[in-house]
Amino acid sequence: MNPDILLSVQGLSASADGKPILRDISIDIPAGQTHVIMGPNGAGKSTFGHVVMGDPAYDVDEGSIVFAGNDIVDLSPDKRSRAGVFLSFQAPVEIPGVPVSSLLRAQTAGREGIEMKGKRFRRRIADLAEKLEMDPSYLERELGVGFSGGEKKKLEMLQLLLLEPRLAILDETDSGLDVDALGVVSRGIRAYRESCDGTLVIITHNTRILENLSIDCVHVIVDGRLVESGDASLVEEIDRAGFERFARHAEEAAGERGALHCDHADEGLLGGKTDGHCVAADER
Repeated sequence: MNPDILLSVQGLSASADGKPILRDISIDIPAGQTHVIMGPNGAGKSTFGHVVMGDPAYDVDEGSIVFAGNDIVDLSPDKRSRAGVFLSFQAPVEIPGVPVSSLLRAQTAGREGIEMKGKRFRRRIADLAEKLEMDPSYLERELGVGFSGGEKKKLEMLQLLLLEPRLAILDETDSGLDVDALGVVSRGIRAYRESCDGTLVIITHNTRILENLSIDCVHVIVDGRLVESGDASLVEEIDRAGFERFARHAEEAAGERGALHCDHADEGLLGGKTDGHCVAADER
């Protein structure tokens, strides 16, 4: 594998409760790049992020997930996190009785390079809270309890900046945010990239959060299949015309696969596979 590839997902098929969701997805993400995963609601975008993170709600039926040269399919979510993978939640959870500050201390405990105690920890958290225009008093509140949608997303950005993971997967981070909160989140993303040259995977069906980002590659998922990968011009096309063309592509590809399966069942042939390599707009 190319040593510059931080995350390599090959032939990934996944399901939940026996229902197939992801179908033969292959994507390579080099270190230091920003990749965007887009698609209509229910396409499987969020599932992709959760499967990479090791969410036990999903089963990996086929394929591999290689991070920093190591296959992590069998690793638990906490071990993937300590290896350098971060996932923000589309709907952050509320945990009554657990102060935010306790969560942050637990997250940094035992992590080489970021473990901090006492005044150093409090000073670091205060600095990050100020950068995100977050009231420091929130840090003593119960985790997520009574937080607005924008406050929950700010807290996730604070965790991102505190942990500085090698790979950050942001799942619908812009969902439900007003203009001011979206601006804060965008600043948090830029600060993350500047602080550690981290690798970003942004999952969204909305183009707002992408407006001020430098995007290396866009992947479009429809009906659990990767139907196209390309440069940032795909974002402009989706903003202008939506996902109709990609939905037609997915339907046609599914039909071709079905025909090939029927015609060549004894030969084990599969057709129409789309890989996750980016191509220039004029090559599509």
